[in-house]
Amino acid sequence: MLYAVIESGGKQYKAVEGSAIEIDLLPDEVGKKKAFDKVLLLVDDGNVQVGTPYLNGISVDGTVVEHFKGPKLTIFKYRAKERYRRKTGHRQKYTRVMVDTINFPGKVAKPAAEAVKPVEKKTEPAKKAAANAKKPAATKKPAAVKKSAAKK
Repeated sequence: MLYAVIESGGKQYKAVEGSAIEIDLLPDEVGKKKAFDKVLLLVDDGNVQVGTPYLNGISVDGTVVEHFKGPKLTIFKYRAKERYRRKTGHRQKYTRVMVDTINFPGKVAKPAAEAVKPVEKKTEPAKKAAANAKKPAATKKPAAVKKSAAKK
């Protein structure tokens, strides 16, 4: 598995090719390409490279997909027995970036699209198909009518 740990805005994010990461708001427009050069760690099928603090010659390329707001956070300050209450809240702004490629020296190019064979369904023999067919609902016999005891 190929992934990298990048730094953006003082925070670290795990970037995997073909997946999206949600990072703090970037000033870039939607649809623009973004290159992240601050790569802290690179893992390529068991080969681990750790930077001190960053790796040279390695970058992560991505595309800005959207800007959005996170969930609303409520901040409530309270001091007991003092009638002190302050309620505020905010929604943090984020940017969703689709990770396109992780570029590093010695990267093996993978085929763009391998031919995938469609899976063929095996058909059941006629006997099994007939046995699995819905059976008509059984008809119920009318319940016997109880005779009430005659009073004398």
